Amino acid sequence: MTDNLAVAKWSVVDYHRMIAAGILIDRRVELLNGDILEMSPEGPLHKDSGEGLAHFLRQRLKDKAWVREVGPITLENSEPEPDIAVVFPPRSRYRDHHPYADEIFWLIEISDLTLSKDLTEKNASMPKLVLQNIG
Repeated sequence: MTDNLAVAKWSVVDYHRMIAAGILIDRRVELLNGDILEMSPEGPLHKDSGEGLAHFLRQRLKDKAWVREVGPITLENSEPEPDIAVVFPPRSRYRDHHPYADEIFWLIEISDLTLSKDLTEKNASMPKLVLQNIG
C-alpha cells in the first residue's frame, strides 16, 4: 500500500524571501504553480528568435506597450519568466514590482527543446500565453 504524500507548495512571498536571502543565487529557476523548477539554458536560435521578435514588437507597438525580454511576472502562485512579456506602459511602473496579471497584454514563450513543458506547466500558469515553436 502506498500512501499519498502531500507536496509542499511555495508561495510567491516564500519565493521572494528565498531570493532575498540568497538561497537561489546562481540558479536559473522560476516558480510555476507553487513549484520551483530549473529553467532550461537558451541556445543561439532561441535567443536570436526572442531578440528578433522583441525588436519587431517594439517597432510596431512603439509607446502603446512595453516589451520586456526574459523577466519575471508575478501571478497568484507563480513567478514565471516568459521570453517576452508585452505589458502596460510606462516602464517606470515596474520599478517596485514585476508585472501582475492585470498589467499584461500578452506573453510569448519561444519553444525549441521545451515544447512539452511549455504546453503543460507554463501554459497552465501563464494567462494570455502565445507559444512560438522554433524546434
